[in-house]
Amino acid sequence: MGGFSGDQSLTPSMDSGQARLKELGYKQELKRDLSVFSNFAISFSIISVLTGITTTYNTGLRFGGTVTLVYGWFVAGVFTMCVGLSMAEICSSYPTSGGLYYWSAMLAGPRWAPLASWLTGWFNIVGQWAVTASVDFSLAQLIQVIVLLSTGGKNGGGYQGSDYVVIAIHGGILFIHALLNSLPISVLSFIGQLAALWNLLGVLVLMILIPVVSTERATTKFVFTNFNTDNGLGITSYAYIFVLGLLMSQYTITGYDASAHMTEETIDADKNGPRGIISAIGISILFGWGYILGISYAVTDIPYLLTETNNSGGYAIAEIFYLAFKSRFGSGTGGIVCLGIVAVAVFFCGMSSVTSNSRMAYAFSRDGAMPFSPLWHKVNSREVPVNAVWLSASISFCMALTSLGSIVAFQAMVSIATIGLYIAYALPIFLRVTLSRKTFVAGPFSLGRYGNVVGWVAVIWVATISVLFSLPVAYPITAETLNYTPVAVAGLLAIILSYWLISARHWFTGPVSNILS
Repeated sequence: MGGFSGDQSLTPSMDSGQARLKELGYKQELKRDLSVFSNFAISFSIISVLTGITTTYNTGLRFGGTVTLVYGWFVAGVFTMCVGLSMAEICSSYPTSGGLYYWSAMLAGPRWAPLASWLTGWFNIVGQWAVTASVDFSLAQLIQVIVLLSTGGKNGGGYQGSDYVVIAIHGGILFIHALLNSLPISVLSFIGQLAALWNLLGVLVLMILIPVVSTERATTKFVFTNFNTDNGLGITSYAYIFVLGLLMSQYTITGYDASAHMTEETIDADKNGPRGIISAIGISILFGWGYILGISYAVTDIPYLLTETNNSGGYAIAEIFYLAFKSRFGSGTGGIVCLGIVAVAVFFCGMSSVTSNSRMAYAFSRDGAMPFSPLWHKVNSREVPVNAVWLSASISFCMALTSLGSIVAFQAMVSIATIGLYIAYALPIFLRVTLSRKTFVAGPFSLGRYGNVVGWVAVIWVATISVLFSLPVAYPITAETLNYTPVAVAGLLAIILSYWLISARHWFTGPVSNILS
């Protein structure tokens, strides 16, 4: 399916990505120091199967159990790969930090470029902030569960932190992430590679260790055929349950646009950016499935794992790890150590999320799209957009504060992390297969004659999940059980369009060259 074409002739001092960036009208301001592995590593550590699967495993167990987990992963994975392939093809042609919103401007044509760029950019950056908020909040919750189990568990008088304690931990994590992201890109590159290796090795260790240690194991028939309809939420339709359970898989496989946002810091970005996107998705699908299988062999009593009265307070994977070691060795300490392995992976995931956020904020403000733009696209002496780093961390902290008022409100906001981000992914692809289907000029990576077909599959999949993840998740529907996802996404759209109509249409023209003629 498509592939890479040969190199273009380059000046000795300028690699292909930098040459293409200059053609697109931007000067090189960030340090171009990332290898193809470093570019892949940042996307891979944001997808982070240890993070996504561990923190949303309850959703998969509740809605369909092991069948949804095992098969739903591949359903989401295959369609996500179509989205990734289409994004990789566009990234190869336009390797800039702006990524998606720049692509939309180029593919929409002069008339629609400003509006297309505006919509894509805001959905992308708000979606990214929501990802960072949800990842670091998940880590704060996981740390709280580790403390709970370490001090005796819920049934043994263990310490369970309040909502304010969780928020304080969340703020501390974001502060550390902002500090680390203020360091030079060479340091971030090393941390990113370490994160990728940690995720790969962590998955391998846990998928083998947990089922081996467990004294009670599920049968292969149970893992591949048991469909859990006992969700306690009034939903009995098998198809409906399966669809709701897909959220775990789709939430996990997001964030690979980071490879695009890091292209101005990646060597030969018109080739290595696309490689980063595709390899991050492909390797995540394989390793994620292995992790799901390994953990699922230790699942025997789904209702118990989900009940809030168990040792971990209803955190399914924490309970699985804890019980596996306690039943084998009489102590759950080994399970707590395993949770520590996951916590480090989640930390790396949040770290890379802030990196990606800041590059998007840098590029979007460089084109004047954000309030106080000159402040956010400033680059320090180390060639790092440090103001954009602290902006991203601050906004992600404010987003998580909604959890203090209502966990329902927080979940609705976090839903923007999946739906909002995928809308941003789909917009340039949609423009590629409609307005630009005959005029799009591919870069070194091209899908060839399959480009339009893969693009349409990607767009239809995003439209489908946008509807599916807006469906009610419990009946009867009340203020507490209503799925606020469509309200959150529609609210975001209304704000973006209002800002456009009232003000931005008068001054925002889309991406602006910063090379003086």
